[in-house]
Amino acid sequence: MSARIKRPKPSCPICGKAQDARYRPFCSKRCANIDLNRWLTGGYAIPAAEEEPGEEEKREEGAANGDEAGG
Repeated sequence: MSARIKRPKPSCPICGKAQDARYRPFCSKRCANIDLNRWLTGGYAIPAAEEEPGEEEKREEGAANGDEAGG
């Protein structure tokens, strides 16, 4: 007899309720719209580190000289 592995039902990333196939990965149109609003208003933006003045020029000079700029 083959054993079936029970997988937990995926939950909505906004409210944690069970997903609805019509709005997957969300549970409802409301949660889908909340997520869309977060994307459109920059709620999911990744913060960037500010560069010191002159850092860009140093990288460009290194690339022009054939140096590889470290990451």
